[in-house]
Order: sequence, then structure tokens, then C-alpha cells
Amino acid sequence: MFGQIRSLETEEKSYTVHKNSYARKRIVLAYETENLPVIGVGAYERHRPEQTLLYQLIESYWEEFQSHLSEAGRFLPRHVIREFDEYLECGRLEHGFLRVRCECCRHEHLVAFSCKRRGFCPSCGARRMVETAALLVDDVLPHKPIRQWVLSFPYPLRFLLANNPQVMGKVLSIVNRAISTYLIKKAGFKKTQAHTGAVTLIQRFGSALNLNLHFHVLFIDGVYQQKTNGKLRFHRVNAPTASELNTLVATISQRVARHLERQGLLARDDESSYLTMDLQDDDAMCQLQGHSITYRIAVGPQQGRKVFTLQTIPSWEDDDFGNNQVGKLAGFSLHAGVATKTRERSKLERLCRYIARPAVSEKRLAITSQGKVRYRLKTPYRDGTTHVVFEPLDFIAKLAALVPKPRVNLTRFHGVLAPNSKHRINVTPARRGKVSTKEHGTNTNEGKEPPVSEHQEMTWAQRLKRVFNIDVTVCSRCGAPAKIIACIEDPAVIKKILDHLAAKSGGLALVNQLAEPRAPPQASLFD
Repeated sequence: MFGQIRSLETEEKSYTVHKNSYARKRIVLAYETENLPVIGVGAYERHRPEQTLLYQLIESYWEEFQSHLSEAGRFLPRHVIREFDEYLECGRLEHGFLRVRCECCRHEHLVAFSCKRRGFCPSCGARRMVETAALLVDDVLPHKPIRQWVLSFPYPLRFLLANNPQVMGKVLSIVNRAISTYLIKKAGFKKTQAHTGAVTLIQRFGSALNLNLHFHVLFIDGVYQQKTNGKLRFHRVNAPTASELNTLVATISQRVARHLERQGLLARDDESSYLTMDLQDDDAMCQLQGHSITYRIAVGPQQGRKVFTLQTIPSWEDDDFGNNQVGKLAGFSLHAGVATKTRERSKLERLCRYIARPAVSEKRLAITSQGKVRYRLKTPYRDGTTHVVFEPLDFIAKLAALVPKPRVNLTRFHGVLAPNSKHRINVTPARRGKVSTKEHGTNTNEGKEPPVSEHQEMTWAQRLKRVFNIDVTVCSRCGAPAKIIACIEDPAVIKKILDHLAAKSGGLALVNQLAEPRAPPQASLFD
């Protein structure tokens, strides 16, 4: 997975340097080092995405998948095509990189650019996971008990919410108000007397690479009461019981159904209810998403059939995972069994990373002897299913269905944690939020400045050190500081540098090419 190259010794005047261009791109946290570090931090070596199975599958079948759709008169949206094209350039040195040099020993590294996409790139998804978890734990979520509420929807609503971000936002508001009202009443207050706070991370994928839009809501496990002097007092709320969860999920389902009826998206009669959506038969994205939600094959001669699965003997665990953890009704499922205490900040960060994790895990991806793609589930299903098996083209279709629409925020803030809340600056650890002019008007007139937010953006080097204990700003040879000296984007200059590296490194000449395959050993040699 990792590789090594020697130091780069060339004249800077022969390269084109774009001083401000690297500010437009985030970089892949990928370094190339020659020796093990001599200091107390880990050494980071360049990640080679072209050697991963995911990259090889997309590189081999992406063009064929597009041709297959075009022959049927169907075409993917531009943002989906861009997702795949930029993923194929993510982490590849031939598409541009940064030069990082030690200020003392002049040892250099090359750092490739990243695609920054939100669909299925494991590298960019892992960095976004770390950044999101650090932001929530350090700057947003207060030092109070936090409970995770997970709401899943019936299959038709998953399709509706995935295709309509505006409807998804309205449904999320309904869900947040229902849970917030429940917490306030359980604490013994009215809605005008107390405030709640929450952060919602909208997850679009399931364990089997299926499109499964659901909400992970991190609610402060209690309410804030505003006293007469303007200060907030926290009141903790006990965990919900099974009957309370069943009542709450019934309330949510009824309110969501009423809202969809008013919007003309849902029709109900005495016997059944159905969505009234005008879908075009030639809409490729809708068809891919529909097959992904229902675990069906999207392309090929087996189109419409259930995805092939591998199963084992199922366990006899309780279907409800405990009597006080989940509520179910008409396809809605509300889980509230995971919580953290005030001092369990490390557990809270692990929970945030779990929620914000990337959609695809390369460790669970494999290829069968028949050339099919096998993906292992994170945890077996209740029927004993442990793996799902796709044809390569259908695997590409499953990835395409996971790509979100552009400019759709998948992280939302509610209550006292909302950006426009006047209480946010007094609740969040980093004192993030707007300053009330009424509360600080007197101090301002006296020449005193109102409280200033303590939030500071986390750099890419800080993210890497926080997770892997790797300090990329320190030279792995001598321990001196290292800094970026150039951003290389000119294709001619890139080729010249890589050719120079190929000539100097000998065996590592083909930096981005796989080694030639070799035959298995002869059994007769071991007789």
C-alpha cells in the first residue's frame, strides 16, 4: 500500500511554480519517505490508490459502464461523471503535486492532490471523517451527555428523500421538532421554557453498498433552561423507554405522512398509500437508485433480480436488540441505545467517526475467482447474510447511486447548536456563534469587546497527527521543520520531474504502474 522513493535533487529554476494555486486544492495526505524516522513520530509514505482493488475496478469498467448506458439511451448527471473522473486522478502524481522540503537537510517529498469528492473515495472520505469528528468534539458539542438517535425510513421514502433535498430538509425538521419536544416534556418544561441542541449527520449508504438514506442525530441528552439573569442551566433527561420510543416513532411517521400529503407527494386511501412522483423512464440516475435501495441488480442480463448474497446460519439474538433501544412502525425505525457521558469525549469522537465514515471500505472488498466483486458486510444480517456479490458493471452502478447531489449539506445543526442561535456562543466549547447585542451592548459602550470565537481551522497536518501520530511538518530524517516550496501543475514539468525520479530510483521507475503478474509456484519443486 505504501512505497518509498529517494530525495529529489533538481534545480528549482527548471520547474514552474504556482505560488497560490495550491490554496485551491486540498492535498492527499500522502508522503514519500526514504528512511524510517529518527524522531518520536511516525513516518508517512505515499498512498498508491492505483494499487487498490477499488481503483482498478473503476479504471477498468468505468468507460464500459458509460457505454452500456449510452447504448440504451440513458446518461448520468454531470456531477456523477465528475465524481468518477476526479477519483481516477486522486492521489496520482502525474496529475499534479506539492514539493515539501526540509529546511535543514533539504530532504524532499512529493504530495499528490486529492479529488475532495463526497461519494465513494475512501481516502477523501477518511480525511473528511477525521475533520468532522474533530470539529464536533472540540468545537461544537458541549461537555454534556450526548445520545445518538438513528432514524431509518421505508424503501419508498428513502428514494424520495435521496432525490429531493428540499423534502429531506423538511422531513429532518419534523424529526428534530418531535424529538426536541419529547425531551423538553420529559424534563418537565414547556417548549417556550427550555431549549435543546443537536447535530444531524445524513448518511446515504448501507453496509451492503446500497442506497439507504437515514439520519444519525446527536442530541444533547437534556435541555437548557434560561434563567432570569440570561444564563443557561442544564437539566439531564433519562434514557427513553420502549413504549416512549414506539410512541415517538408513531408521531414522526404520522407527521411525515401528513407533510407529504400536503405537498402532493403522497396519496393515501382506506387500503394503502403510495407516492405520487413523476419519474421519467429514461432517467438513468433514478433507475440506479431504485435498484440500489431494493438490493436489486441495476444493469446486465440479470437486471431487476435480487443481488446475489452469501449466507451463514443466523444467530438467535433478539430481533429488537433489547426492549428499550429501538421503536418500529410501518417501515420507520428509531434507535436510541447509544449514549456518551460528560467525560467520555474519546468515546464521543469514536462515535462521530463511525457516523461520518466513508461509504466504501477497501478492506471488505475482494474479487472472486469468477471475476465478480465480493463485498463483506460490516456485521451479518439477521438472516445470516455475510457478503454481497456483484458483477463489475453492477458494482459501478452501486457506486454511482451513492453520489450525492451537489450543494447539499449533509451535516445540519439544530437548536442551541444552530448557527443563528443566540445561545450557541455560550454552549459550544469553542464559543462559536453570534454575539447578542442586547447582552453585550453595555460592555461594548464601555470599550470592552464581546467574546470572540475560539475556533481555529484544523490543518491537514494536524488531522494526520491526531489520528496516526504522524507529524508531516517535521522531517523524517533529521527532525527539522519542513514546508511547502512549490505547487507543480504544468503537465510538462510534472513529466520532467517524474522522469528524473524514474532515472534516479531505478527499480521504482514506474511510480504509478503495478508490478507484472507472475505464475504460482510449481508444486513439483516442493516434493
